[in-house]
Amino acid sequence: MTQGTDGDRDTDGNRGTGARRSRDPDALRARAGVHGDPRKDQHFLVDDRVLDRLPGYLRTAADHVLEIGAGTGALTDRLLALGRVTAVERDPDLAAFLREEFADEVAAGRLTVLEGDALAVDLPDFDASVSNLPYGPSSELAFRLLPLGRPLVLTFQREFAERMAAGPGDDDYGRLSVAANHYADVELVETIPPEAFDPQPAVESAVVRTTPRDPAYDVPSSDFFLQFLKAVFTQRRKTMRNAVRNTAHISGLGDPEAVVAAADEDVMSARAGELPPEAFADLATLAWEVGEPS
Repeated sequence: MTQGTDGDRDTDGNRGTGARRSRDPDALRARAGVHGDPRKDQHFLVDDRVLDRLPGYLRTAADHVLEIGAGTGALTDRLLALGRVTAVERDPDLAAFLREEFADEVAAGRLTVLEGDALAVDLPDFDASVSNLPYGPSSELAFRLLPLGRPLVLTFQREFAERMAAGPGDDDYGRLSVAANHYADVELVETIPPEAFDPQPAVESAVVRTTPRDPAYDVPSSDFFLQFLKAVFTQRRKTMRNAVRNTAHISGLGDPEAVVAAADEDVMSARAGELPPEAFADLATLAWEVGEPS
């Protein structure tokens, strides 16, 4: 991790960053009167250097940034330097604190605090998302955001991030890798040690940057493609021939034998972890055409 200095702090516990003073994460937690609770999936990012770097991982300008899991607003404060921010926070007390702490920004229309579960609330139209995601629902949150086609900078458990960014043949390559690659180019741009959070999690974290793009292949249905991936990767140690046959109850295929008979022998003899996304797309298309999906 890149090292830096914490800078000078003013009497309110804010850190000087040139012309702009960013709010100190420890001072924010003190004003909010919270300490984090792992049972609630609350691990506050408190390392100034990491917080300062996260907005910079965006490669494009973003007039409206979505933040999921705003907590006490340490990252929110940095994102406000980019433009307008919508901060989603499910904890009612923290949402109320954000509205009070950032009252000027809320009044000016620069910040909207959206209280609720990010998996359930109606998300606004936004240009990009920079978020320190809660660990528990991170997969569901990622796949709520990825189909929207916006640049994302998201923190995950390191293991999850490595699986997202893995390529064919890598030990971490799997359904998550192919599904994420369906929507975007995925890069792991920084690892974060437990000491950067309070309370400290039991695992390392990592920052993933996704750049949206159309896939290099066509599929008849994205929903079917993702369901087909889910099915065959449940038997990743089997040949694709057996994986297709054994998982029709998951993929919804009415005639998996027709798929096996029509598919390329080299593909059917391979295992899921060996095939590139394009091969899965071709096979899913074939399954859609001859496998009688429900």
